[in-house]
Amino acid sequence: MRLLPALTLVGGLILSSTTMSRAEPVVIRAAWAAVPGQLFPVLMQLKDVLIHFGKSYILEPIRSPGSGPQTTELATGDISLAYFAPSAFALAIQNAHMDDLRLIGVATRDGYQDYYTRQFSVMPNSPIKKVEDLKGKVIADNSIGGAMDLGMRYMLKNHGLDDKRDYTVVETEFPNILPALMADKVDMGFLTTPFSVKPIKEGTVRVLFTMKEAMGGQSELTIIAGRTPYLSKNRAALVDYFEDTHRAMNWILDPANRPAALKLIADFTKQPVSAFEDWLFTKGDDYHTPDSRPDLVAMQNNIDAQKKLGLLKMDIDIKKYSDLTIVDEAAARMK
Repeated sequence: MRLLPALTLVGGLILSSTTMSRAEPVVIRAAWAAVPGQLFPVLMQLKDVLIHFGKSYILEPIRSPGSGPQTTELATGDISLAYFAPSAFALAIQNAHMDDLRLIGVATRDGYQDYYTRQFSVMPNSPIKKVEDLKGKVIADNSIGGAMDLGMRYMLKNHGLDDKRDYTVVETEFPNILPALMADKVDMGFLTTPFSVKPIKEGTVRVLFTMKEAMGGQSELTIIAGRTPYLSKNRAALVDYFEDTHRAMNWILDPANRPAALKLIADFTKQPVSAFEDWLFTKGDDYHTPDSRPDLVAMQNNIDAQKKLGLLKMDIDIKKYSDLTIVDEAAARMK
């Protein structure tokens, strides 16, 4: 009879150990606006490449139209990670008082070396020949507070034009910007891949200036951020996620895998492969960082431009709001 309590204790420990070993994977709810601009919804389909998916974590992609809505979703806990613009990151700290927000990675970079840079375009026959000609005009903007929004405002500010006083901005999702331009509903629109490739190639639109010209060099375009309570609690799973991301990025950027990679993107977007084969995963595409490590100097330049525009009232030292240990640990595993 004296053995019963001991056996009960041992049985409880065994049951507890079994339960712990069968712990449910961490659910990572990550927001995306456009594929292939953000590749992770496609990367997570490479189950033969991923080694941690379904074990330590599960990735749940959440469609979000732009950077602004993602800030709200971070605040409410509807998403775990935001893939959004540096400008949205800074505004989340200032306006939403998210002092626990941390930059942990980057997905895409604009204007890196001779890679693709976004185009601000008008119709070929438009009387708008220079930036100053945008005075009194209507501009289609995919997301107020987003990366391209910042670039546009910075360029126009440097040419003496201010929002509301000199021009009008209307929010328009990327697929609808070209139709709005062609219907003369707007005078200038933001074009990005994949929506920019065919119009630029065929001369349907004329590029007035680029994001690289607006920012004076490369800029972080899509950064990855989360809040410290979530990051701390789920750090191990996040390292596994970024290791898998690194593996999948290496696979998808390998020229030997390009035909299969193009088909993956085509299937996801429900577009023909021909819509991507001339530019995707080439220098005509965004620079996709395989190790997800951001350029803090470029990121700081983004935020400083925001401050100069008056869109940001406070000084933000990006190093204070960064935690690169997760992506660095994931990258170290690949060596």
